[in-house]
Amino acid sequence: MAITASLVKELRDRTGAGMMECKKSLVETDGDIEAAIELMRKTGLAKADKKAGRIAAEGKVVVEFSDDAKKGVMLEVNCETDFVAMGDEFGNFASAVAKRILADAPADVEALLAMPLEEGPEDINTVLKTMIAKIGENMSVRRFVTFETEGQLGAYLHGTKIGVVVDMQDGNAELIKDVAMHVAASNPKGLDESSLDQAELAKEKEIAAAEAANSGKPENIIEKIVEGKIRRFIKDNTLMGQAFVKDPDITVEKLVKNADATVLGFTRLEVGEGMEKKSEDFAAEVMAQIGA
Repeated sequence: MAITASLVKELRDRTGAGMMECKKSLVETDGDIEAAIELMRKTGLAKADKKAGRIAAEGKVVVEFSDDAKKGVMLEVNCETDFVAMGDEFGNFASAVAKRILADAPADVEALLAMPLEEGPEDINTVLKTMIAKIGENMSVRRFVTFETEGQLGAYLHGTKIGVVVDMQDGNAELIKDVAMHVAASNPKGLDESSLDQAELAKEKEIAAAEAANSGKPENIIEKIVEGKIRRFIKDNTLMGQAFVKDPDITVEKLVKNADATVLGFTRLEVGEGMEKKSEDFAAEVMAQIGA
Protein backbone atom coordinates (compact mmCIF):
# COMPACT_ATOMS: atom_id res chain seq x y z
CA MET A 1 0.00 0.00 0.00
CA ALA A 2 1.27 3.50 -0.85
CA ILE A 3 2.27 5.54 2.21
CA THR A 4 0.78 8.96 1.53
CA ALA A 5 1.58 12.22 3.31
CA SER A 6 -1.99 12.42 4.59
CA LEU A 7 -1.68 8.96 6.14
CA VAL A 8 1.57 9.91 7.86
CA LYS A 9 -0.05 13.12 9.14
CA GLU A 10 -3.04 11.23 10.53
CA LEU A 11 -0.76 8.85 12.40
CA ARG A 12 1.30 11.73 13.72
CA ASP A 13 -1.84 13.54 14.92
CA ARG A 14 -3.04 10.41 16.72
CA THR A 15 0.25 9.47 18.38
CA GLY A 16 2.26 12.67 18.69
CA ALA A 17 5.32 10.88 17.31
CA GLY A 18 7.68 12.35 14.72
CA MET A 19 7.17 12.20 10.96
CA MET A 20 10.00 9.78 10.30
CA GLU A 21 8.84 7.36 13.00
CA CYS A 22 5.27 7.52 11.70
CA LYS A 23 6.38 6.78 8.15
CA LYS A 24 8.63 3.95 9.33
CA SER A 25 5.80 2.35 11.32
CA LEU A 26 3.39 2.62 8.37
CA VAL A 27 5.93 1.02 6.04
CA GLU A 28 6.43 -1.85 8.49
CA THR A 29 2.66 -2.40 8.76
CA ASP A 30 1.96 -1.94 5.04
CA GLY A 31 -0.08 1.22 5.62
CA ASP A 32 -2.40 -0.23 8.28
CA ILE A 33 -2.77 2.75 10.61
CA GLU A 34 -4.27 0.75 13.51
CA ALA A 35 -1.44 -1.78 13.29
CA ALA A 36 1.04 1.08 13.13
CA ILE A 37 -0.40 2.60 16.32
CA GLU A 38 -0.15 -0.78 18.04
CA LEU A 39 3.46 -1.12 16.90
CA MET A 40 4.31 2.36 18.16
CA ARG A 41 2.68 1.62 21.51
CA LYS A 42 4.80 -1.51 21.82
CA THR A 43 7.98 0.46 21.10
CA GLY A 44 6.94 3.26 23.47
CA LEU A 45 6.75 6.09 20.95
CA ALA A 46 3.01 6.61 21.30
CA LYS A 47 3.40 7.05 25.06
CA ALA A 48 5.24 10.31 24.57
CA ASP A 49 2.07 12.12 23.60
CA LYS A 50 0.37 11.17 26.88
CA LYS A 51 3.07 13.03 28.80
CA ALA A 52 2.71 16.24 26.78
CA GLY A 53 0.30 17.85 29.26
CA ARG A 54 2.60 17.46 32.24
CA ILE A 55 4.44 20.51 33.53
CA ALA A 56 8.07 20.66 32.38
CA ALA A 57 9.53 23.70 34.16
CA GLU A 58 13.00 22.33 34.93
CA GLY A 59 15.76 21.91 32.38
CA LYS A 60 18.81 23.84 31.27
CA VAL A 61 20.06 26.82 29.30
CA VAL A 62 22.89 26.25 26.82
CA VAL A 63 24.94 28.73 24.80
CA GLU A 64 26.89 28.21 21.57
CA PHE A 65 29.08 30.74 19.75
CA SER A 66 30.83 30.76 16.41
CA ASP A 67 34.63 30.59 16.56
CA ASP A 68 34.95 34.36 16.09
CA ALA A 69 32.22 35.11 18.70
CA LYS A 70 30.28 37.13 16.12
CA LYS A 71 27.31 34.75 16.03
CA GLY A 72 25.64 32.86 18.83
CA VAL A 73 22.57 31.15 20.20
CA MET A 74 21.10 30.72 23.66
CA LEU A 75 18.58 27.91 24.10
CA GLU A 76 16.23 26.71 26.84
CA VAL A 77 15.24 23.04 26.86
CA ASN A 78 12.83 21.79 29.52
CA CYS A 79 12.05 18.60 31.40
CA GLU A 80 10.16 17.77 34.61
CA THR A 81 12.96 17.11 37.10
CA ASP A 82 16.48 18.24 37.96
CA PHE A 83 17.56 14.60 37.90
CA VAL A 84 16.87 14.36 34.16
CA ALA A 85 18.16 17.90 33.48
CA MET A 86 21.56 16.94 34.92
CA GLY A 87 21.78 13.71 32.90
CA ASP A 88 24.16 13.25 29.98
CA GLU A 89 21.45 12.27 27.48
CA PHE A 90 19.41 15.43 28.09
CA GLY A 91 22.54 17.59 28.10
CA ASN A 92 23.89 16.10 24.88
CA PHE A 93 20.51 16.62 23.20
CA ALA A 94 20.37 20.29 24.29
CA SER A 95 23.93 20.90 23.07
CA ALA A 96 23.23 19.25 19.70
CA VAL A 97 20.06 21.33 19.23
CA ALA A 98 21.98 24.55 19.99
CA LYS A 99 24.62 23.61 17.41
CA ARG A 100 21.87 22.99 14.83
CA ILE A 101 20.40 26.44 15.48
CA LEU A 102 23.82 28.07 15.16
CA ALA A 103 24.46 26.28 11.86
CA ASP A 104 21.08 26.75 10.19
CA ALA A 105 19.32 29.71 11.92
CA PRO A 106 15.72 28.39 11.94
CA ALA A 107 12.99 31.01 12.09
CA ASP A 108 11.28 29.59 15.16
CA VAL A 109 10.89 26.50 17.35
CA GLU A 110 8.46 24.87 14.92
CA ALA A 111 10.96 25.14 12.07
CA LEU A 112 13.73 23.92 14.37
CA LEU A 113 11.84 20.77 15.37
CA ALA A 114 11.50 19.76 11.72
CA MET A 115 15.28 19.88 11.19
CA PRO A 116 17.54 16.83 11.57
CA LEU A 117 19.33 16.78 14.91
CA GLU A 118 22.63 15.65 13.43
CA GLU A 119 23.62 13.92 10.22
CA GLY A 120 20.78 11.41 10.22
CA PRO A 121 17.23 10.83 9.05
CA GLU A 122 15.44 11.70 12.30
CA ASP A 123 14.20 15.22 12.90
CA ILE A 124 14.60 16.89 16.29
CA ASN A 125 10.94 16.37 17.16
CA THR A 126 11.28 12.61 16.59
CA VAL A 127 14.40 12.43 18.75
CA LEU A 128 12.60 14.42 21.46
CA LYS A 129 9.56 12.13 21.38
CA THR A 130 11.82 9.08 21.60
CA MET A 131 13.55 10.54 24.67
CA ILE A 132 10.20 11.30 26.32
CA ALA A 133 9.07 7.71 25.80
CA LYS A 134 12.38 6.29 27.01
CA ILE A 135 12.96 8.49 30.05
CA GLY A 136 9.32 8.90 31.06
CA GLU A 137 9.21 12.68 31.47
CA ASN A 138 7.65 15.41 29.39
CA MET A 139 10.28 17.52 27.63
CA SER A 140 10.24 20.47 25.28
CA VAL A 141 12.42 22.79 23.30
CA ARG A 142 10.93 25.95 24.75
CA ARG A 143 12.71 28.91 23.17
CA PHE A 144 15.94 30.21 21.70
CA VAL A 145 17.55 33.55 20.87
CA THR A 146 20.09 34.05 18.09
CA PHE A 147 22.74 36.77 18.00
CA GLU A 148 24.88 38.41 15.34
CA THR A 149 27.16 41.37 16.00
CA GLU A 150 29.98 43.52 14.69
CA GLY A 151 31.30 43.62 18.25
CA GLN A 152 31.97 40.56 20.39
CA LEU A 153 29.62 38.15 22.15
CA GLY A 154 30.28 36.64 25.55
CA ALA A 155 28.29 34.65 28.06
CA TYR A 156 27.91 33.63 31.66
CA LEU A 157 26.07 30.51 32.79
CA HIS A 158 24.99 30.30 36.42
CA GLY A 159 24.99 26.53 36.69
CA THR A 160 22.53 25.39 34.06
CA LYS A 161 19.54 27.47 35.21
CA ILE A 162 20.44 31.02 34.15
CA GLY A 163 22.17 32.07 30.97
CA VAL A 164 23.23 35.55 29.88
CA VAL A 165 24.67 36.69 26.56
CA VAL A 166 26.24 40.15 26.33
CA ASP A 167 27.03 41.96 23.09
CA MET A 168 29.88 44.44 23.58
CA GLN A 169 31.96 46.75 21.42
CA ASP A 170 35.68 47.08 22.25
CA GLY A 171 35.46 44.99 25.41
CA ASN A 172 37.68 42.06 26.37
CA ALA A 173 36.46 38.61 27.37
CA GLU A 174 36.90 39.26 31.10
CA LEU A 175 34.85 42.46 31.04
CA ILE A 176 32.08 40.85 29.00
CA LYS A 177 31.90 37.95 31.45
CA ASP A 178 31.79 40.34 34.43
CA VAL A 179 28.88 42.26 32.89
CA ALA A 180 27.09 39.02 32.02
CA MET A 181 27.57 37.79 35.59
CA HIS A 182 26.09 41.06 36.85
CA VAL A 183 23.05 40.62 34.61
CA ALA A 184 22.57 37.06 35.91
CA ALA A 185 22.61 38.30 39.51
CA SER A 186 20.69 41.59 39.19
CA ASN A 187 18.29 40.88 36.33
CA PRO A 188 17.95 44.43 34.95
CA LYS A 189 14.80 45.22 32.99
CA GLY A 190 16.68 47.07 30.25
CA LEU A 191 20.01 48.45 29.12
CA ASP A 192 19.16 52.09 29.82
CA GLU A 193 16.12 54.35 30.22
CA SER A 194 15.25 54.26 26.51
CA SER A 195 15.02 50.46 26.54
CA LEU A 196 12.65 50.24 29.50
CA ASP A 197 9.01 49.39 28.91
CA GLN A 198 7.49 52.85 28.52
CA ALA A 199 4.08 51.69 29.76
CA GLU A 200 5.68 50.35 32.94
CA LEU A 201 7.62 53.59 33.38
CA ALA A 202 4.42 55.62 32.98
CA LYS A 203 2.72 53.43 35.58
CA GLU A 204 5.56 54.01 38.03
CA LYS A 205 5.23 57.77 37.51
CA GLU A 206 1.51 57.52 38.15
CA ILE A 207 2.05 55.58 41.38
CA ALA A 208 4.78 57.95 42.55
CA ALA A 209 2.58 60.97 41.85
CA ALA A 210 -0.35 59.46 43.78
CA GLU A 211 1.87 58.65 46.76
CA ALA A 212 3.39 62.12 46.77
CA ALA A 213 -0.02 63.80 46.46
CA ASN A 214 -1.13 62.14 49.69
CA SER A 215 1.78 63.69 51.56
CA GLY A 216 0.13 67.13 51.64
CA LYS A 217 3.32 68.83 50.45
CA PRO A 218 3.33 71.79 48.01
CA GLU A 219 3.09 71.09 44.27
CA ASN A 220 6.68 72.07 43.51
CA ILE A 221 7.95 69.67 46.22
CA ILE A 222 5.69 66.89 44.92
CA GLU A 223 7.22 67.28 41.45
CA LYS A 224 10.72 66.88 42.88
CA ILE A 225 9.65 63.83 44.89
CA VAL A 226 8.21 62.19 41.76
CA GLU A 227 11.35 63.02 39.74
CA GLY A 228 13.54 61.52 42.46
CA LYS A 229 11.51 58.31 42.65
CA ILE A 230 11.58 57.85 38.89
CA ARG A 231 15.35 58.45 38.78
CA ARG A 232 15.73 55.78 41.46
CA PHE A 233 13.49 53.37 39.53
CA ILE A 234 15.54 53.88 36.35
CA LYS A 235 18.83 53.48 38.24
CA ASP A 236 17.66 50.27 39.97
CA ASN A 237 16.21 48.66 36.86
CA THR A 238 18.70 49.45 34.08
CA LEU A 239 22.02 47.74 33.51
CA MET A 240 23.83 51.04 33.05
CA GLY A 241 22.34 52.51 36.23
CA GLN A 242 22.88 49.59 38.59
CA ALA A 243 25.78 49.36 41.02
CA PHE A 244 28.23 46.71 39.78
CA VAL A 245 27.80 43.56 41.87
CA LYS A 246 31.57 42.98 42.27
CA ASP A 247 32.23 46.63 43.22
CA PRO A 248 29.10 48.50 44.42
CA ASP A 249 31.06 51.79 44.53
CA ILE A 250 30.79 52.09 40.74
CA THR A 251 27.95 51.62 38.29
CA VAL A 252 28.09 49.20 35.39
CA GLU A 253 28.09 52.23 33.10
CA LYS A 254 31.23 53.56 34.81
CA LEU A 255 32.87 50.12 34.69
CA VAL A 256 32.36 49.88 30.95
CA LYS A 257 33.36 53.48 30.23
CA ASN A 258 36.58 53.04 32.18
CA ALA A 259 37.46 50.28 29.71
CA ASP A 260 36.48 52.42 26.69
CA ALA A 261 33.88 49.79 25.80
CA THR A 262 30.17 49.92 24.95
CA VAL A 263 27.45 47.44 25.82
CA LEU A 264 25.33 46.99 22.71
CA GLY A 265 22.78 44.69 24.32
CA PHE A 266 22.17 41.70 26.56
CA THR A 267 19.73 38.80 26.90
CA ARG A 268 18.99 36.79 30.04
CA LEU A 269 17.15 33.46 30.09
CA GLU A 270 16.17 31.62 33.26
CA VAL A 271 14.84 28.08 33.19
CA GLY A 272 11.10 27.95 33.80
CA GLU A 273 10.56 31.71 34.17
CA GLY A 274 6.94 32.60 33.54
CA MET A 275 5.86 28.95 33.76
CA GLU A 276 3.64 27.37 36.38
CA LYS A 277 5.76 25.09 38.53
CA LYS A 278 4.41 21.96 40.07
CA SER A 279 4.43 21.96 43.87
CA GLU A 280 4.51 18.58 45.55
CA ASP A 281 3.32 18.05 49.12
CA PHE A 282 4.05 14.36 49.56
CA ALA A 283 2.91 14.24 53.20
CA ALA A 284 -0.49 15.70 52.28
CA GLU A 285 -0.75 13.34 49.32
CA VAL A 286 -0.09 10.28 51.53
CA MET A 287 -2.61 11.48 54.15
CA ALA A 288 -5.21 12.06 51.43
CA GLN A 289 -4.72 8.53 50.17
CA ILE A 290 -5.00 7.12 53.69
CA GLY A 291 -8.18 9.11 54.21
CA ALA A 292 -9.60 7.81 50.95
